[in-house]
Amino acid sequence: MQKPNGQGLGRVLKAAKCSMQGFAATWRHEAAFRQEAVLAMLSVPLAAWLAPSFQQFVLLIGVWCLVLIVELLNSAIETLTDRVSLERHELSGRAKDMGSAAVFLSLVLVALVWGSALYSRFLS
Repeated sequence: MQKPNGQGLGRVLKAAKCSMQGFAATWRHEAAFRQEAVLAMLSVPLAAWLAPSFQQFVLLIGVWCLVLIVELLNSAIETLTDRVSLERHELSGRAKDMGSAAVFLSLVLVALVWGSALYSRFLS
């Protein structure tokens, strides 16, 4: 059975194109994603200075990647919910709130990891 998006390298290329379209749409339509992406990019040189090891550097950058992943998923949930209906509905609100809670938890993780790194660098 032939898959609609092809097979092999062609499928990989089509998937990459879809991913780039997803990044572009999220950047264009979601202010929170833009803000978090800018913070993530600004954190790279700070993480390079702050991290005593490559593993710590990867952790400091990785938690920001996690925030962006969760924000992409939250934006997808919000977009799909709005596509179904723009009228207020308890379940739509609940879905959006759950996505927001996931973003919040990912940001708490950033604060904990970066706080730990700052504590280790300056106070221990």
